[in-house]
Amino acid sequence: MGRADLRLVAGTPLPAPSSLDAEGFEPACVDAFVASWSARGFSPVFIENATGVLERFLALLEVPAWEARPDDVDAVVAKLVANGLAASTRRGYVQVFKDFHRFLVVRKSAEIEATFGVALADPVDEFNASRHVGDDGSPSAKAPPSLERMEQFFAFLRDRVGTARKFAPAGRDYALYRALYHAGLRADEAASLELADLHFGRGPFGKIHVRFGKAARGSGPRPRWAPMLDHLDLVLRWFVEDVRPKMGPSKALFCDEGGGPINRGTIRNRLHYLLEMEGAPSGERFSPHGLRHACATHNYERGMDLVAIQQMLGHWKIGTTMVYVTPSATFIEDSYRRAISATLDDLEGGP
Repeated sequence: MGRADLRLVAGTPLPAPSSLDAEGFEPACVDAFVASWSARGFSPVFIENATGVLERFLALLEVPAWEARPDDVDAVVAKLVANGLAASTRRGYVQVFKDFHRFLVVRKSAEIEATFGVALADPVDEFNASRHVGDDGSPSAKAPPSLERMEQFFAFLRDRVGTARKFAPAGRDYALYRALYHAGLRADEAASLELADLHFGRGPFGKIHVRFGKAARGSGPRPRWAPMLDHLDLVLRWFVEDVRPKMGPSKALFCDEGGGPINRGTIRNRLHYLLEMEGAPSGERFSPHGLRHACATHNYERGMDLVAIQQMLGHWKIGTTMVYVTPSATFIEDSYRRAISATLDDLEGGP
């Protein structure tokens, strides 16, 4: 059934989400959103044009609107750029989608969370809007969590393994978010991993075969090999041997409590829950995508080559990787000290 067949008049209630799949529920939400425009007195010409813009944006999005993340919006805008749309036109596309997403938050968040297990979070932020939509301002991106913040969070997760009422979910959480951070995985990539994707004997550290890496330029999934850096191999060995057998017989690496593959929305919601349990202030909270940014930034700050980071994260262009790197406020000074130290070491070792 297409969106035209689901067109609703103002005041007509949406079907219960339990009776609709994601493919049917989203068009129904669009129709309700359009009906709200009519109720607010928008002109028919505006409604017709804006509806077309929204539907084209959603067609390019490739995931339900409530699952969209900042990188999904980035990918749509990149397609608009490739199609030759002007900056002002792209800004209009993003604005209409942002308004629609806000409608979902206000009107449909409870139904979406109950039916699809997703807590809505705005995927359009100042960072991707300014970079892609042509805003003349220059608001900076939210900095990724610091190295010290990561150590604090993982210490909290590690302590939970020994004190939580349910050992297996606590152990899974620790291994899961360590994998997202140390291997630079996307949430949906982690959700798609199977036990057979861990190759502990490959390379000096072991590698994760990310078979369903994010597609680019209309291609299919782009597989890659992500190394198990910073002792991630030890964490995953422990998880596979001591934790995973307690969570069901499926092939999935990271499972929900029923033994089935974990959903990427669950990964995001679970992280939100754990940060609340930790008692982290709002300024120190982060998303799964923030862990990926932290992976890029921290590896760059300690001297890893930018091309190596690009390959680890699975980016199509090096420019995308550069956007992910947000050095700390003392990055220049720290680099200077390292350079001076290296020079002094060379001099001391000379004749």
